[in-house]
Amino acid sequence: MPELPEVEVVRRGLVSWVRGRTITGVEVVDPRSVRRHALGPEDFAGNLEGARVLDVVRRGKFLWLPLADTPAAGPGGGPSGPAAGTPVPAVALMAHLGMSGQLLMQDSSVADEKHLKVRLQLSAADGMPEQLRFVDQRIFGGLFLTSLIPTADGGPGGLAETPLPLIAEEAAHIARDPLDPYFSFEEFYRRLRARKTGLKRALLDQGLVSGIGNIYADEALWKARLHFARPTDTLRRAEAGRVLDAAREVMTEALAAGGTSFDSLYVNVNGASGYFDRSLNAYGREGKECKRCAAAGLASVMRREQFMNRSSYSCPVCQPRPRNGRW
Repeated sequence: MPELPEVEVVRRGLVSWVRGRTITGVEVVDPRSVRRHALGPEDFAGNLEGARVLDVVRRGKFLWLPLADTPAAGPGGGPSGPAAGTPVPAVALMAHLGMSGQLLMQDSSVADEKHLKVRLQLSAADGMPEQLRFVDQRIFGGLFLTSLIPTADGGPGGLAETPLPLIAEEAAHIARDPLDPYFSFEEFYRRLRARKTGLKRALLDQGLVSGIGNIYADEALWKARLHFARPTDTLRRAEAGRVLDAAREVMTEALAAGGTSFDSLYVNVNGASGYFDRSLNAYGREGKECKRCAAAGLASVMRREQFMNRSSYSCPVCQPRPRNGRW
């Protein structure tokens, strides 16, 4: 599954291409990719045509495009952000990437991809591609329209160019992520200590902290020198801060590298793969030496352990397993 850095790479790419542009046409090539839109493909297309994209917003791994009913061109007819007097959006286009979903900006002259599912035609803009295409090989992802509702804490719904105190209804249950300026460490630490579970299980709980998936949890725990089974109710404030800072650092580094791409399924809006997988210190390194221990002259081999029907990678020397660990 794409994690926060991969989705943020897509958000940053999309916002520069689609913000302020009007959706002039919609083609649903495969109705399965709009199955989450309860009223069907025709209603999906009818409600999108003529709508203007105000922004691209992300919270955790959720991504949505707030829409305005009436289009408005920016200076010179090009894209613009939400202008003064623009109505507060009530609806958004939600994009769920699933395991293989891609949002690609392409010109109409580019041949259709084999797994093209939905095509959005956009208003003309100098030097910009004409179409936003949703491609999905495994069809676990999809697009649908959703309502925007006020945020519970009154802060912005997520990371955006023009933050508004609105959030897509389907994302309202998840917590803020470590890269969100409105993330509260005090709230995170209080709720973390109240749990009686293992640390990695807590990090993967999107209701506690969003955006951290299996790969970056392993990387953050390695960087923080903590084992995934460390009981959360025994964590000291400094340790909780250390693992959260490590998660921020790892995901920021991944962003700079364009995300983590193990195959051609995870790409940015231009179809390019990220290369952070070359910098991984823990995930997928079973049987290889621990880089930190090796630098310190210690002999240690990374281990893989079963965890929640997946794998967890750690160093037995600098991430010792707690005797009272919780899986």
